[in-house]
Amino acid sequence: MTPLSFSSLPLSRAILDNLDNLGYQAMTPIQAQGLPLIVEGRDLIAQAKTGSGKTAAFGLGIVHSLNVALSATQALVLCPTRELAEQVANELRRLARALSNTKIITLCGGTPIRPQVESLKFGAHIIVATPGRLMDHIDRSTVDLSRIKTLVLDEADRMLDMGFYDDVNHIVSACPTQRQTLLFSATYADDIRKASARFLKKPAEVKVESVHDASHIEQIFYEIDADRRLAVVGQLLEHFRPVSTLAFCNTKAQCRELVTYLESRGFSALSLHGDLEQREREDVLVQFSNRSCSVLVATDVAARGLDIQTLDAVINVDVTPDAEVHIHRIGRSGRAGAKGLALSLCSPDEMRWANQIEKYQGQPLIWVNPKTLKPAPGGRLNPPMITLCVQGGKKDKLRPGDLLGALTKDAGFAADQIGKINILEFVSFVALDRHIAQEAYDKLSNGNIKGRRFRMRFMSEL
Repeated sequence: MTPLSFSSLPLSRAILDNLDNLGYQAMTPIQAQGLPLIVEGRDLIAQAKTGSGKTAAFGLGIVHSLNVALSATQALVLCPTRELAEQVANELRRLARALSNTKIITLCGGTPIRPQVESLKFGAHIIVATPGRLMDHIDRSTVDLSRIKTLVLDEADRMLDMGFYDDVNHIVSACPTQRQTLLFSATYADDIRKASARFLKKPAEVKVESVHDASHIEQIFYEIDADRRLAVVGQLLEHFRPVSTLAFCNTKAQCRELVTYLESRGFSALSLHGDLEQREREDVLVQFSNRSCSVLVATDVAARGLDIQTLDAVINVDVTPDAEVHIHRIGRSGRAGAKGLALSLCSPDEMRWANQIEKYQGQPLIWVNPKTLKPAPGGRLNPPMITLCVQGGKKDKLRPGDLLGALTKDAGFAADQIGKINILEFVSFVALDRHIAQEAYDKLSNGNIKGRRFRMRFMSEL
């Protein structure tokens, strides 16, 4: 037994066995530092980035203290976005397999409220929610938070960025004063410290070192003229040919400008920023996570909560003035043991921010002349997949296996030619190898899925 072993914690044998089955070998730094305090029942402020294992940290604490025999909502997790809420709920369901009959509900906007109201009538042990939709339920008196034992504020800094403070404050007031509160945030500036002080009681503080190992993520800086910024992004893509790239801009206007430029150069690019409606955001994220879009151009606020496992490169189109944000950006590359690549463009007036990053990291930046960027062989950089949108979802009782079966057993395609399948309430998304996309569309649209015909369309051009 090592200090980083889950068996060093007072978790039940059922929970430990489930962790073994899920492949959890040892605790990540945030789990090793935070879990003993969480299991002890302490309030906690934890500074940790996406991908650090923070969901399992608070998730195991929730599962450990849950009384399944009590038909009441005992834990509430607040998330800034629907995507993050879904990710958190799915991880909690995996962790709760150790307990029988655990009910976990997500309450998010962008979907009809009536099915949520009906589901809540039958009770839920854990609720994962976005602030706006949870406020709707509180106003309707369709949710009871009076038995909450654990309250989690996930991505707390982003909830403040998005203007959710008043909603969060109201929701916290609806919870019992005697509870455990866990606050997780990628950054912990003074404004968050002041805003959250009233929510917590003598909290312990944990901060996971966020500087990345140079051997894990290769960082390269390019000094450029400001008017060459967009052109150099194109050169980087042609030179390194990453399959999936997340490009960060400091403003929404720059996001739009870069996407327009990249599309004019023949790249598959989409933008993610605060002006998008929930449905538009959902469509963008599905295509990018399905690897049917090569470049996702985003602002920092819009990209928070994203958990894209297969990300080949991060491009900092602008240098951020906040060194901690820079570390958070580049840490999205190189997940799951893969080698990461982070490319940053720096104009002369941004040099002072690059110097701050160098000081923060405690190691010199690597500078390369952009004139060394030459197009690599291979022709046009096309995404490997195309996403097909099927006009049927959970309400039609569709499951991933139904679509996979229609494509493999019925249409005769190999399983490795089918990518991610996402089933939503009213629609489903299927990633198809671009070489079989048209044939698959023809066979599916002229055949049956679960004994029915569904309308369908491609999310992008072939």
